[in-house]
Amino acid sequence: MLLFEPYYAVESFIERGGNVLWGLAAVVIVMWTLIIERFWYLFTEHRRRVEKVKGDWESRRETRSWHAHQIRRAVISEVKTGLNKGLPLLQACVGLCTLLGLLGTVTGMITVFETMALTGSSSARLMASGVSKATLPTMSGMVAALSGLYFSVWLQNRAKREAEELADELTQH
Repeated sequence: MLLFEPYYAVESFIERGGNVLWGLAAVVIVMWTLIIERFWYLFTEHRRRVEKVKGDWESRRETRSWHAHQIRRAVISEVKTGLNKGLPLLQACVGLCTLLGLLGTVTGMITVFETMALTGSSSARLMASGVSKATLPTMSGMVAALSGLYFSVWLQNRAKREAEELADELTQH
């Protein structure tokens, strides 16, 4: 059936790479959910929040007093908190992808060594499944980590830039 072909391909890949890939798949799902959520927030909710904050600030009578300065700092801090929400967890997922790839490498090498110990030979044919279990998780972990790292850094830089732009727009006149 055409509908289940992608599932069977993933299942075959995970079978060749070992059970560590199931854990890696779970982390990747969490990581990409966070990335998509941050993009959604940045381009929808954040924009509405900034417009509200700017409107509230412009409607204030005075913006030069110490009290107004503290309100401005608090509002900017709240916006920064909203922008940075979830980014530490996203960074942890990126690191976890790399570590799970390394764990897959170790478990695959253990399989190779067990095969060598049980058979008493170093036949490449017998060790092939262990080598596959050693290399596929490494590759998968690195690909997942690199994609997550790119978007994590992009989101961090964008959050910083958005907060700085808001601070510049909330002038004290």
